[in-house]
Parts: sequence; C-alpha cells; structure tokens
Amino acid sequence: MAWVLKMDEVIESGLVHDFDASLSGIGQELGAGAYSMSDVLALPIFKQEDPSLPLDGETKHPPFQYVMCAATSPAVKLHDETLTYLNQGQSYEIRMLDNRKMGDMPEISGKLVKSIIRVVFHDRRLQYTEHQQLEGWKWNRPGDRLLDLDIPMSVGIIDTRTNPSQLNAVEFLWDPAKRTSAFIQVHCISTEFTPRKHGGEKGVPFRIQVDTFKQNENGEYTDHLHSASCQIKVFKPKGADRKQKTDREKMEKRTAHEKEKYQPSYDTTILTECSPWPDTPTTYANNSPSPAPTFTSSQQSTCSVPDSNSSSPNHQGDGVLQASGEQIQPSATTQETQQWLLKNRFSSYTRLFSNFSGADLLKLTKEDLVQICGAADGIRLYNSLKSRSVRPRLTIYVCQEQPSSAALQAQQQTAGSGGENGSGTPYVYHAIYLEEMVASEVARKLALVFNIPLHQINQVYRQGPTGIHILVSDQMVQNFQDESCFLFSTVKAENNDGIHIILK
Repeated sequence: MAWVLKMDEVIESGLVHDFDASLSGIGQELGAGAYSMSDVLALPIFKQEDPSLPLDGETKHPPFQYVMCAATSPAVKLHDETLTYLNQGQSYEIRMLDNRKMGDMPEISGKLVKSIIRVVFHDRRLQYTEHQQLEGWKWNRPGDRLLDLDIPMSVGIIDTRTNPSQLNAVEFLWDPAKRTSAFIQVHCISTEFTPRKHGGEKGVPFRIQVDTFKQNENGEYTDHLHSASCQIKVFKPKGADRKQKTDREKMEKRTAHEKEKYQPSYDTTILTECSPWPDTPTTYANNSPSPAPTFTSSQQSTCSVPDSNSSSPNHQGDGVLQASGEQIQPSATTQETQQWLLKNRFSSYTRLFSNFSGADLLKLTKEDLVQICGAADGIRLYNSLKSRSVRPRLTIYVCQEQPSSAALQAQQQTAGSGGENGSGTPYVYHAIYLEEMVASEVARKLALVFNIPLHQINQVYRQGPTGIHILVSDQMVQNFQDESCFLFSTVKAENNDGIHIILK
C-alpha cells in the first residue's frame, strides 16, 4: 500500500514539472513581434468575405411581389421548391403587389407597367420540345387556349391582350400604386403531356411565370423590371382538391421526426424570383440582371421566324427565287417556306411553321391543316400547297393565222385531216382559259398569250356565214362551246389607231 502511494506522488510531481515547462515559453513565443492577427485570419478555417458582396442591410429588394391564392402542397421537402395544385379551368387570383421601398424606381411612379403571365413546362426535357408539345396540344384541342384571363373577376388590369400564336400567354397593363389582381384559368392538365395517360399524380409539372416591364424612351414596354415563377400541377376539375387532401392525410400518418423534413402547407403561393422568359424582345434580356433564364429552353429560339443563316449552305442567296414561285417545292428550306407563306397571305402562321421545310409542309393532309389553322385558312392553305387553281368556266383553243392567204386556204383544206398547213407543218394552238364569261376577258387573254398590247385591241369579231364580221359580245361568249377551236387574224382599225381581232 505504501508502495502504491509512493508511485502516485512520483507521477504527480512529474506531471506538474511537465506542465510548468510547457508554460515557461509562452511569453517568448507570443511576443508582440511574433504575433500577427492577419496571419491567423488568413488560415483556411476562416471564411474570406467577398468585398463586392452587399452587406446584410444592403440585400437586393425586389420591386414587385406576386402571390397566387392557392394552397401549397404539404408533401414537399424542406429544401425543395413549393408545389401548388390547380383545377383545370378554375379561376385563381394572382395579386400584383408593389414591393418597392421609399425612393426605389422613381421612374415608374405614377406610370403603368406591363406584365406577361405564362404557363410553361417545368421539366427541362419538355422545354427542349416545347414547340412540338404545344402544337400537339393545339391539334387535339383546336380553338382552345392553354391560359386565359378571367377579366370580369380581375381588378385593376388595363388593355388585356392575347396572341393567337401564343396560346400559353396573356398580357396586360397595371398601376403599381393601385390594387391589382389578375384571375387566371389554366386549361391544360398535366397528364396531357405524359407518354401514357396516367393518373393525375403522374402528370408533368408546369410553371406559372410573371414578367414585368416598364416603358422605354419610345413608349414601348420593353425594359425588364422583374420576373418570378412557381411550380404547379393541373388536374381535372376537383382533382386538385382531392390531391391536396390525400397529401395532407399522408403527412398526418408520418411521425413527428419525419414531418420535420417537410414544409408546412401555406394558404397562398409566393412566386419566387427568376430570370425573364427568353421569347421576349431583345431589349428585355439586355436590361435583365441575368441574360440566361432559370427555367427556359433553347427551343424558344425555334419559334421565331428564321433569319438568313437558317437556310442550308446550298440554298443561301437563292431563297427568294424559289419562294417567289406559285407552288412550293419539296426541296424548299425553312427560310424559303417562310417566304412562300408570306407571299401567299399566310403571315399569321409563319411562327407556327417556323421549323417546317417545303417537304414537311407538303406532307400535311387536309385534315391536319384544318386542325392547325381552322377550317377557312386550313382549306385555303391546302389548296395553295396543291396548287389547286380555280377551274375555268370555258376553254377555247386559238391559233394565229398565217400571213399569206395561200397558207390560210391550205389550213382550211387540211383542217379536217390533222390541222397542217400547205408545207406539212402542224398549226400550234394555245389554250385560253376563261374564268369570266365576258368579251373583255377574251380580249385580255388573247393579248396576254400572243403578246399584243391590250390597249391596241379595239374590237373582237367572229367571222360568220358568208364572211360577215359579228361583234363578240358577252352573250356570244356565254354560248361558246367548251374546247372550241379558232384561227384568228388581225386587221388595222379604220382610223389606223389600233387593230381588230377576227376569230374564224
């Protein structure tokens, strides 16, 4: 026992000696010359703050806030974006709130701003094929829009507009100083864009995005101010209510620890800031804080009319020549197809067919075109593509008489045996197609086919019995037999001013 106590004393005295030795150099090692706080702060464990970043009190303040009056789902994890369920065709309020601090953006005080509301795809895979997806929806739902404004319920919005070529967007003006609420209706449901028609829970998510602009120096609303969006899913009527109830019941069955991983459900949905949608004018993007959109797709660029660089190298420079023809050719490039549409008065569909070549357009059936363009324009476009001209009411065949009388006699003698002149050369007749059964149309077509100045033709006669000249009137033209054959000669008018045409 005494030996154990002795060992304890030895160990204790050794520890005290070591501790005293470890403290003996502290004053020398941490002298004023050896110690530098900057060296300590330079250690990697201390975060280096970027002096360019704003301080907490200088956090950027968004000028506007958009709040949609629809509850968020309770089955969304903490760090995920909120998800809101909407019923198809139901009106939902989006409150447009002025969020500026005192003195912020004085240039819009007392002035109107323009907002564009869109329903777009959330899934990036669908964003890349957005144009085709929306066109497919349009074919299945002709005459419908993906997004509408419920104008009677809306408050404070002015000059509402919808573009027939943009079925998923609405725009309007509003005064930030006044109460403003836009009621929207989404008509597409999430399952319409899935490969197989699953139930509502398997549908694709959409985004509701709001972009706001102010006037530029020319009075146009092109200067970007603010953009925000939120994620939604759209169900058939009452489907959103059932889905919200199902999510709530699932969360109630979870343990308290599991519930901590999920966001609570809020009565309203606050749209979060994002970059502007890319198919706005160029000046929008130039004034935005970030040139690249957060939830966008490169497919948007294909919705605009192609420029000269979009044609193939083999056709650059000669696109106008081919597009200027009456009938579009299968080899026509996208640019030539656009020019053909413009030339044939289909300018409102150039954006719709911006990716179509001549071959693509010619493959569309009459039913396809009616579904895309409606009955009237669809039939007109189909007839133009197939070059279905108006059927003539009367066709006559005309040949100019040989100058010598001998040739005329030979023609008359041989007319019944092949229509050859005395030398055996066949007479060549030209077809004259009359859409109007009037004498003036006969004179105009003869002048066109035989290169005779129309103003030089005084009268058109038909040679009758015993060689008399009968004035060709509208009634005579109406009694012509279809596919009649005529020789014609020209004689100078009595006053030597112009000519007469005699049909024989």
